[in-house]
Amino acid sequence: MLKVLARCNSRPWLRPQLRLADVPVPASPLFRVPRARDNTSRYSLRRFFCSDSTDGSDSVESARRVEEGDEAAGSKSSSAIVPTMVRPEDCLTVIALPLTHRPLFPGFYMPIYVKNEKLRAALEDSKKRQAPYTGAFLVKDEEGTDGSEIEKNIYDLKGKDLLNRLHEVGTLAQITSIQGDQVVLIGHRRLRITEMVGEDPLTVKVDHLKEKPYDKDDDILKATSFEVISTLRDVLKTSHLWRDHAQTYTQHIGDFTYPRVADFGAAISGANKSQCQQVLEELDVHKRLKLTLELVKKEMEISKIQESIAKAIEEKISGEQRRYLLNEQLKAIKKELGLETDDKTALSAKFRERIDPKKEKIPAHVLQVIEEELTKLQLLEASSSEFNVTRNYLDWLTALPWGEYSNENFDVTQAQKILDEDHYGLTDVKERILEFIAVGRLRGTSQGKIICLSGPPGVGKTSIGRSIARALNRKFYRFSVGGLSDVAEIKGHRRTYIGAMPGKMVQCLKSVGTANPLVLIDEIDKLGRGHAGDPASAMLELLDPEQNANFLDHYLDVTIDLSKVLFVCTANVVEMIPNPLLDRMEVISIAGYITDEKLHIARDYLEKTTREACGIKPELVEVTDAAILALIENYCREAGVRNLQKQIEKIYRKIALHLVRQGVYPDPAVGEATVQSDEVKTELVFESAGAESAHGSTDKTESENAVEAEIVNASVDQTSTSINESDTPKDTLEAEKNQTTEAAKKVEKVLVDSSNLADYVGKPVFHAERIYDQTPVGVVMGLAWTAMGGSTLYIETTQVEQGEGKGAINLTGQLGDVMKESAQIAYTVARAILLEKDPENQFFANSKVHLHVPAGATPKDGPSAGCTMVTSLLSLAMNKPVKTDLAMTGEVTLTRKILPIGGVKEKTIAARRSEVKTIVFPSANRRDYDELAPNVKEGLEVHFVEDYSQIYELAFCENE
Repeated sequence: MLKVLARCNSRPWLRPQLRLADVPVPASPLFRVPRARDNTSRYSLRRFFCSDSTDGSDSVESARRVEEGDEAAGSKSSSAIVPTMVRPEDCLTVIALPLTHRPLFPGFYMPIYVKNEKLRAALEDSKKRQAPYTGAFLVKDEEGTDGSEIEKNIYDLKGKDLLNRLHEVGTLAQITSIQGDQVVLIGHRRLRITEMVGEDPLTVKVDHLKEKPYDKDDDILKATSFEVISTLRDVLKTSHLWRDHAQTYTQHIGDFTYPRVADFGAAISGANKSQCQQVLEELDVHKRLKLTLELVKKEMEISKIQESIAKAIEEKISGEQRRYLLNEQLKAIKKELGLETDDKTALSAKFRERIDPKKEKIPAHVLQVIEEELTKLQLLEASSSEFNVTRNYLDWLTALPWGEYSNENFDVTQAQKILDEDHYGLTDVKERILEFIAVGRLRGTSQGKIICLSGPPGVGKTSIGRSIARALNRKFYRFSVGGLSDVAEIKGHRRTYIGAMPGKMVQCLKSVGTANPLVLIDEIDKLGRGHAGDPASAMLELLDPEQNANFLDHYLDVTIDLSKVLFVCTANVVEMIPNPLLDRMEVISIAGYITDEKLHIARDYLEKTTREACGIKPELVEVTDAAILALIENYCREAGVRNLQKQIEKIYRKIALHLVRQGVYPDPAVGEATVQSDEVKTELVFESAGAESAHGSTDKTESENAVEAEIVNASVDQTSTSINESDTPKDTLEAEKNQTTEAAKKVEKVLVDSSNLADYVGKPVFHAERIYDQTPVGVVMGLAWTAMGGSTLYIETTQVEQGEGKGAINLTGQLGDVMKESAQIAYTVARAILLEKDPENQFFANSKVHLHVPAGATPKDGPSAGCTMVTSLLSLAMNKPVKTDLAMTGEVTLTRKILPIGGVKEKTIAARRSEVKTIVFPSANRRDYDELAPNVKEGLEVHFVEDYSQIYELAFCENE
């Protein structure tokens, strides 16, 4: 056995191979134990470990020498625990003290907290009786419980319940001090429980365990021990956590043995309590060393990982700190040299630079606010939240175009030309814009107005606004208010809110950079209303000409002049706009387009734009007027042209695919249409275009020949550039050129006609609205207005049942309340007229009549079908069909007066689409009809009536 002497001055190991650590570690007072006194001896516990020699003779002798005043002995014994009168090996019955976290190893000390008062009293009594020993046993783990629950509940157990929860093998521990709940223990030797003696507190009989005999000179044992010591040395070099353990160990260990090395390694390792208990229970020294070696190896790996993590974090932190310090030094150096100012000074300089050029144009109250905020900015800390709020506020204030206006175009002729370039028709809108320009020309300045463009979808309301801005040479800004439910989107947020922003108008002015833009407010009839207020009411201040000169945004909190802004609003249904808001607007109605207008729009605008977007040359394709007309009549009957544009795009996409499959595509180098050439043979192979059958002949027109010539020239140029002329004979080039010419002649123009239109856009969606060439008895054509434009509809009546006194009327066709009332009025008026014309005709008194308005799946409402219903009922009663090609509209009263209706243009367009020749309108709508374009009224015979008797003459008398 290796004999080692450890003194208080921490002398090095006598055997270098077995030295645990040469690492210098400062003494730590963290684990110093208070001095304890009794009547027989006096000692001080200052370290983790005691000597605990096997027989205790050295300790007894040391104690005797201390009493006699032997200084040398005292020097030696100061590092050892002076035993009490009862020797550890004489303790065969001890109090069982449960340990919840880790087992106690011999030679180590452990402070624990004993919360059970009875157990703590028993320990104090044992210490006073000069038998200060107890048995420290680890508590077994249970599934579903953690350490805090074990520590909380273990002292509530008694007797066998507590005994069953303890491991059999524990440590005989000396009680060194008891202060309150804290009990400090020092382990001496291993114990095994044999039987229970007392229940409360738990007292047990124990056997003292000794290690199994082992050969101290065994090489394997030595090697294992040395490896444990070597690993421990490495752990102590890298881990600061256990250095105090090592220093205390080197000062207080008695005889150094292999078992003590194993216990020391297991005790300082970070292994869990079950692994440490396994080491404690192992009596075979070699096996114990092997178990300890595994634990300290794991500890070494953990230490390495810890070191790498700490190093990475330290490098990251030190790098950021270094960068920060260097940046601060750089700022200080630049500031000293005058190369750069601090953030606040730079911000103030930036804001002043913005306002200096336009200082004279900025209103005085705004300039005062800016100066106050700039002064406030200098007094605030850059890290404060108020600094950021003030900076953002100044950013908005100084970025607005105070007093800056764009140069407007007051040339009426130029504006007329621009409007005609962008839009066909729309005379009312164009005239209103030209009036606006003319007033500005005479005054020398223009005032903002509020124009509302109303009409069905797809008629070009939004694009008209963009064209107006171009004609006036104003900046254009568009924002949609459809579904807008937050007033702050218009009026801005208060600056006290986090993430506060100005309203849309302030954002608009900052974006366009002028104070007189054209602002398009889209979908104003679809304004929402939510918990954040009523946006429609908030729009009043924005659009009211009397108020918007001093518009107040909540964020800016200074008034802004919006009187020079031209507002253009769009709406589908004017009735959906709140009346106070509608009162501020000048409404211009865009009813839609007739077939002729759609044809011109498709030819002059839609087709040209689509062809360029698809990259198709005009010479390669021809879409006939018949195809466009068929497209309008059978696929795109709505008032607008958006769906017409989609169908034209569909046609040209299919044409593009057809041309690419033929081998015709633009050359990236020259941007001209070329014919694909084979890289090896430079031969051109084309698919049949299928146009011969469409034309009916193979004759080439001049335009087709020009196209072929252009294709041939481009193809030859492309082919000739890819061949090295110096290596190719001239005759070969000429032959290939001729061959290319012959192949290119096979490419023919793609023709889209009414006969093959279905191949491009599918089957027709609409059929003729006119169901009857000659309307039968009881059927009359009426004119209706819809959100998609005008349409024709039939009023049908028939006799259901006949008998004396069975007069009644039944209504179908998804009619609204207003239309049902109109039917009742029409029934009453028809009965009165019939009695006047033929008193003997008792049709209505003796017949049950069924009135239906197709189509039944479409909801219908409105009063304008009143005269049509009266005519249908009279036609059925008199058994007379109405005049051919007659359509009518108008609200009828009980006194047979015909009241005016709306949607005159839409209804006129619907009549022309159904090839109606004669229309009946109320007299009050004569002015609306006179304002229509001549091409809309062309070929129509219109009668304006005030009383139903006039309609009766037109419908029945002229037919006789």
